[in-house]
Amino acid sequence: MKKKMLATLLTAAMTASVLTGCGGSAQESASNAANDEAPAKTQTADAEENETPAESADEAVTLKLFSNLPDRKNGQGLVEQMIIDEYMAANPNVSIEVEALDEEAYKTKFKAYAMDGMPDLVSIWGQPSFLDEVLDAGVLAELNEDDYAEYGFIPGSLDGFKKDEKLYGLPRNTDIMLFYYNQKMFDDNGWKVPATTDELLSLCGDIQAAGITPVAMDGGDGWPMACFLTDIMVKVAGIEYADIVSNAVATGDFTAPEIKQATQILVNFADAGMFQVGYDSQDYGTTMNLFTNGQAAMYCMGSWDASMALNEDIAPEIRDNIRAFTMPVVDGGKGGANDIAAWNGGGYAVSANSAVKDEAIKFLNYMYQPDKLSKYGWENGVGMSAQDQTAYLTGNETELQKQIMEILKNATSVSGTPINDCGPSAFKTAIESEIQGVSNGSTPVEDFLAAIGAACK
Repeated sequence: MKKKMLATLLTAAMTASVLTGCGGSAQESASNAANDEAPAKTQTADAEENETPAESADEAVTLKLFSNLPDRKNGQGLVEQMIIDEYMAANPNVSIEVEALDEEAYKTKFKAYAMDGMPDLVSIWGQPSFLDEVLDAGVLAELNEDDYAEYGFIPGSLDGFKKDEKLYGLPRNTDIMLFYYNQKMFDDNGWKVPATTDELLSLCGDIQAAGITPVAMDGGDGWPMACFLTDIMVKVAGIEYADIVSNAVATGDFTAPEIKQATQILVNFADAGMFQVGYDSQDYGTTMNLFTNGQAAMYCMGSWDASMALNEDIAPEIRDNIRAFTMPVVDGGKGGANDIAAWNGGGYAVSANSAVKDEAIKFLNYMYQPDKLSKYGWENGVGMSAQDQTAYLTGNETELQKQIMEILKNATSVSGTPINDCGPSAFKTAIESEIQGVSNGSTPVEDFLAAIGAACK
């Protein structure tokens, strides 16, 4: 829970090049190269050292990577696969086998692996709801933090991946909650980006009147709507968000007026028809398709989806016009326009019991070389890195990239961990399964708050 200080730390390392002409954000840029084409190499001395096989050239090594990125042709899955292919080309004795599932299926199978034996490398989340139990189970290998002193990690970004001051994983992203919108659709209809939640509700009424879904919302998976609730709470509570949530989780008492107000605003949004019919049972892909097919004017999701701006499967008249804004301010709320919901989320770790742990750590370190994951991610527009990306700004980024970088640059505070990930796994399960009911009006606000509080006890 980093508040204003974390916002300063997050943005300071990423804005120097912006001031010289890029102005930009972090999402998809121009490298939808074929999946089997290795990118040009700009190796540092450390990277070259990492290319020397850890085992003898005659000894075959197989690494098993369990990933939450099933799309290997776009976005983060493409970047992950590019680095894997490059590493295997540089280390002919190493074979990397990938098992990739979408996020919900991934987390379910991760629990089974935690009991039966983990793959060598795994995707993880540096948040209490996921990582606390994993670290208590002792299934992840400790990493040497000193190894990463020159890797450009943004100050504070490693904190969520530690326990007792020991490091067990590395973050991949800086995530920001956003409203993506179709600028051409807005311009054609004379719609304006709202500055307040009242203006947002009015805008949604105008969009409905035009026969278009206002906001595509993935309510079926639970966690996106919990992140959406976090976004509202930031505007209600401002920099007090983190302390309010932390106290609620610790006591099991979610009756703080700020939590009540934010939840009621969520209910009001849904009641006003902001989301598509059936939003509370529709999944990620279905929801995104509503927006990318032009059936919804806006789409609420994190900055990791900005790769839409370069996805050639999306019609150019839509992908070229994707823009973003953050949650508008709440009348009377403590949060300003530049207090945003943002955090360091997913990343990678190595299994403590891997039979090839040294090679697994070697590959992990290769992946995080500054000219690998961070650089390729920027070039492919897949999101804001947890590492300094300023060296890779070209001025030719997409308008969406530039816009999101501006959002981060101008942030006066960031939320830290979203509400659903602030407590134990039972709390995460409760809030993500109960939030559909409160949003659609089938569960009273008081009952919802009591249920998620009970899950903390």
